[in-house]
Amino acid sequence: MATVLIAEDDKDIVELLRLYISGSGYDVLASNDGEQALELAREHHVDIALVDIMMPRMNGYDFIKALRRESGIPVIIISARSQPADKIVGLDAGADGFIAKPFDPLEVTALIRAMLRRANGTNAPKSDSSSASTVELPSARRTASVQEPADTLVAGDLVFDKARFLLTKRGETVPLTTAELKIMAALMAAPGRVFDKAQLYAQISGEPFGGESSVMVHISNIRAKLEDDPLNPRYIETVRGIGYRFNG
Repeated sequence: MATVLIAEDDKDIVELLRLYISGSGYDVLASNDGEQALELAREHHVDIALVDIMMPRMNGYDFIKALRRESGIPVIIISARSQPADKIVGLDAGADGFIAKPFDPLEVTALIRAMLRRANGTNAPKSDSSSASTVELPSARRTASVQEPADTLVAGDLVFDKARFLLTKRGETVPLTTAELKIMAALMAAPGRVFDKAQLYAQISGEPFGGESSVMVHISNIRAKLEDDPLNPRYIETVRGIGYRFNG
């Protein structure tokens, strides 16, 4: 079983990554600063590392440079600093890939699988049909469900009409604001997927950061209008320390 090292100082992001990565069958080691992450890489067998740029004690760039003096394992940078210059510096330091925040954890796990296959010499481009189906097909299905959805999303007694931008429950209109409707559209398009607050805020504003606290207010308002019992919500589940999930 491969081991993934996460070097990230945001606890919520660590828990989100841990949830998806361990669920994909990998062991996870995590550290909230670069120096401790380097010690973990030295003390344990690590197969791949996910690294934030801005960390205490040792930043991501210095961590990668230090790691590269001792190991050739794949390294993926995960950072909110996504300007071309940031990517170039990271890749020049020795990183193998770059994912910008906010990210889709399914894409992270797919990239981990691809890089581990390549590192293990099992990345047959066209003949390895089983590997292709493992990584590419779920991603393609997810993209179709989110980016090219049907005009109507149906989940039990809820119907979201995308053409009219309208949510109904048992045939009755649910009086949601535009921001609340955008959140519901994202949640209903991907039932079971966990969204963090930054991802939901991006659905509202198009910006990745800046109003995550407002998402909690929007979720509370949605529950008050949508749920039969807002204190015991059926549709929108809180995933503690991470975000929210829609249960269809």
